[in-house]
Amino acid sequence: MTIKMPAADEAVLARRDEIIAALQGIVPGEGVIFSDTEMKPYESDALTAYRQPPMVVVLPETTEQVSRVLKYCGENGIRVVPRGSGTSLSGGSLPLKDAVLLGMGKFKRIRETDFENRVAVVEPGVTNLAISQAVAHAGFYYAPDPSSQIACSIGGNIAENSGGVHSLKYGLTTNNVLGCEFVLITGEVLRIGGKTPEMSGYDLMGVITGSEGLLGVVTEITVRILKKPETARAMMVGFASVEDAGQCVANIIGAGIIPGGMEMMDKDAIHAAEAFVHAGYPLDVEALLIVELDGPPVEVDELIARVEKIARSCGQTTLQISNSEQERLLFWAGRKAAFPAVGRISPDYLCMDGTIPRGALPAALAGIRELGKKYGLRCANVFHAGDGNLHPLILYDANIADEMQRAEDFGADILRLCVKLGGVLTGEHGVGVEKRDLMPEMFSDIDLAQQQRVKCAFDPDGLLNPGKVFPTLHRCAELGRVHVHQGKLAFPELPRF
Repeated sequence: MTIKMPAADEAVLARRDEIIAALQGIVPGEGVIFSDTEMKPYESDALTAYRQPPMVVVLPETTEQVSRVLKYCGENGIRVVPRGSGTSLSGGSLPLKDAVLLGMGKFKRIRETDFENRVAVVEPGVTNLAISQAVAHAGFYYAPDPSSQIACSIGGNIAENSGGVHSLKYGLTTNNVLGCEFVLITGEVLRIGGKTPEMSGYDLMGVITGSEGLLGVVTEITVRILKKPETARAMMVGFASVEDAGQCVANIIGAGIIPGGMEMMDKDAIHAAEAFVHAGYPLDVEALLIVELDGPPVEVDELIARVEKIARSCGQTTLQISNSEQERLLFWAGRKAAFPAVGRISPDYLCMDGTIPRGALPAALAGIRELGKKYGLRCANVFHAGDGNLHPLILYDANIADEMQRAEDFGADILRLCVKLGGVLTGEHGVGVEKRDLMPEMFSDIDLAQQQRVKCAFDPDGLLNPGKVFPTLHRCAELGRVHVHQGKLAFPELPRF
């Protein structure tokens, strides 16, 4: 498949050898990669349906090198695509033919662990799981835990505002990042936020988190670390229908109970995960809910009893409660391995990412089922059920002529359904190229123009990660100002690239 991206700048491509030489002067040794063979691993991210070799790959090791690379590219009109570990599922780090791919994988140091202030200062190439491992000896951990946490980088987590199974109670990346060092396309190095939970002035960390590499490059991050809960136990609850499981989710939250994590899988996902991990999942249920309660033992016991009562009222058919830390982790192992597990039952799949109000979960599940019939494709469903974040996995075979197109159309309709139900296009995977052309389903031209004005404040020439997020690019100098005309917001005509 191909996707429309900004036209390559032929003048830049004609200067490729000169650009490579200049970059080698900034990042010496093996820091610049430009042969077709060596650039092959960088031609796509985890959305492997789309591939494009970059013009050149640069792997800096210091903030100074990042600053000099960006300054050089900014002064010479060269596009830059930032990249973390390449685990993006939305094509967020898909390269461009005429762009420098700026890989941050060598930024792997944990610079400081400050237990008194409950923060850690890390570089963007540090993996999500490595932060928790670095502070585990003192009884701390980093809360957001994407399923790819063993591989995904904290810098990429910031770009996409990643979540995970424990984000229901402890928040997404944006709720757990306090500060960063940030390099602009001009080469300027900013320090934003710090170790304190609240800072004066504009919430620039809120702007940067989830900005998908369109505003600048993060070279250092200060994250919040938490004390491990005194007790954590998981419940595994089976249901005869996905609607019953969805109703149970709504009732748990409606009762004022906020679990540490609450995940749901349908029958296809359950069978795939069990065959892959052997977690002891029941195979005779249509839906499985994993609910984790944490806190002091007396509180956990009380909450388990309340959740049991709610589950029974929703028609649960099976229920198992972890009796050890090993068993709790095993319950979660299947869910965290759901994505690779589904790869065993289908040659290809698309992992979607949309969010709905929790109360709309039964309607969303019914809608996805009907869409599966329409497109003639199976869909294994895995959800961050507690916060309404859906991850439908659309199964297809790219070797069959039209199946990938049907899978993409199916996925687009799922996202339209999310918006129709009062939800949003993405929960934690970002927009990238995957959802870019669906942005008008949720945002008006006025909304999108305002968002581009924010980008223009950081990147006036549109050199950082172009072709992502915005379905139509406008020249920053011609966006114009909002004014009021006859009682309505009015915008100037917007020229397009």
